[in-house]
Amino acid sequence: MNEIIPAILPKNYEELKNKIALVRGVALVVQVDICDGIFVKSVTWPFPDDQHFSAILNEEEGMPFWEDIDFELDLMVSDAVQNFDVYTKLGPKRIIFHLEAVGIVEEFQHFLEGIDNYIRDSIQIGVAISPNTVTTKIFPLINYIDFVQVMGIDHEGMQGEEFDEKCLEHIKTLKEKFPDLIISVDGGVNFETAEEILDAGADRLVIGSAIFNTDDIIGTIENFRQI
Repeated sequence: MNEIIPAILPKNYEELKNKIALVRGVALVVQVDICDGIFVKSVTWPFPDDQHFSAILNEEEGMPFWEDIDFELDLMVSDAVQNFDVYTKLGPKRIIFHLEAVGIVEEFQHFLEGIDNYIRDSIQIGVAISPNTVTTKIFPLINYIDFVQVMGIDHEGMQGEEFDEKCLEHIKTLKEKFPDLIISVDGGVNFETAEEILDAGADRLVIGSAIFNTDDIIGTIENFRQI
């Protein structure tokens, strides 16, 4: 059975909470897309002046339904490395950096090497790679991360975009070179593309609009799991 991860692009805290409620009890992990309007055009929660964000950082409350759901934070932001400690305070199970946003790969590798063992034991670290990025660029980082997220669309921070077939070549190349590497695919995943993505070697499907734009969200998740 495939791991299906609903993806939420939250305009505000209420949308985040409401969408998590829709998959609560069905999904074990939810991806929260965090966009800053700099690395990508979209801007999403959390906002600096948001009362819920401040309360979470001050440990006065947790993420919505944190007792029942694990979170992975997809950091489509320009300050992911600089504000890594802030993002860890949201209590994620996984954090995803974007290769195209972290700057010089060698410097990012040093950052990964320096992550505290306590953080390593509690948070899985992933790196996302865009369709048009050369696959080999991520090779030096594989020993320092837990998984790779291959983007299936060119315009990160958007949902409902058309799937980019270059994603499949990324998956095949990575699996051939690193057979045990866990690969997620995010963007353009729907019932037309899911099977070929899995056939290429992907382990996880991150799905936004193809789940939340349906009348039967629970049934849709179950159908994706059975592909």
